[in-house]
Amino acid sequence: MDTKHADSFEERDVVVDAGCVRAVLGELVLTFLFVFTGVAAAMAAGVPELPGAAMPMATLAGVALAQALAAGVLVTAGFHVSGGHLNPAVTVALLARGHITAFRAVLYVAAQLLASSLACILLRYLSGGQATPVPVHTLGAGIGPMQGLVMEVILTFSLLFVVYATIIDPRTTVPGYGPMLTGLIVGANTIAGGNFSGASMNPARSFGPALAMGVWTNHWVYWVGPLVGGPLAGFVYEMVFMVKKTHEPLLGWDF
Repeated sequence: MDTKHADSFEERDVVVDAGCVRAVLGELVLTFLFVFTGVAAAMAAGVPELPGAAMPMATLAGVALAQALAAGVLVTAGFHVSGGHLNPAVTVALLARGHITAFRAVLYVAAQLLASSLACILLRYLSGGQATPVPVHTLGAGIGPMQGLVMEVILTFSLLFVVYATIIDPRTTVPGYGPMLTGLIVGANTIAGGNFSGASMNPARSFGPALAMGVWTNHWVYWVGPLVGGPLAGFVYEMVFMVKKTHEPLLGWDF
C-alpha cells in the first residue's frame, strides 16, 4: 500500500480497492483453515474435556505439530495476498508500529474472528455425536488468571519477536523462510505453554471454540495476553534491534 494512505477512517478509497477486498477475504480463508486444522487436530488427539486437565506429552506434541505445519504453510500461502496474519495479535502489533492502516486492521480482525467462529461451529456440527467436543482454551490446574496472562504475554512476545526477526526486519538472513520459522515457534510454544494456559497466542484461535461451546471462563486472558505481548515485541524489536534509515512500509506486511 502506498505511504500516502494514513491510519485514518476518512480515506475510504481503500474500502473499494480490489486489493483490500482480496486481502480481507484472504484473511478469512486462511484463518478459517488454520483454526479448522488446529482445533480438528486437538479433537482427534483427544484433548481432555475437563477444564485444567493436563494433556499427555504425546497429545500435546501432536497438536503442536499440526498447528506448526498449518501456521507455516498458510502464512506462506497467504503472504502475497494479505500478509498472512491469521491472528489479531499480529495485526494489532503491526498496527501499533505503523505497518498497517487502522481501517484495514479492523477489517482483518473482523475477518479473523468470523473465520474462527465458522470453523469451530462447523467442527461442532461435523463431530456429531462424538464424545470429544470442540476444545476450549482453559487454564491448567493450579494456574490462576494472572499466571495464565503472563504466560500468554510471554508466548505471544516470542511469536512476534520471531515474526519481526525473520519477516519484517529488512536485514533478515533467511528471506522466504520467515513463515515456516514462524510455524516452528508456534509449535514450540504450544508444547511449552499448552498445559499452563493452553498456549493460545491468538485471540481468534480462542474466540471460535469459546463461541461454539458457550464457554467463556477466563476468556479475557486470551485477549489481553496476546494483545499486550504482540505489540510489546514489536516495540522492543524496532527500538532495540531494527536498524532503518527511514520508516518505510515493509514489503508484504503493509496491508
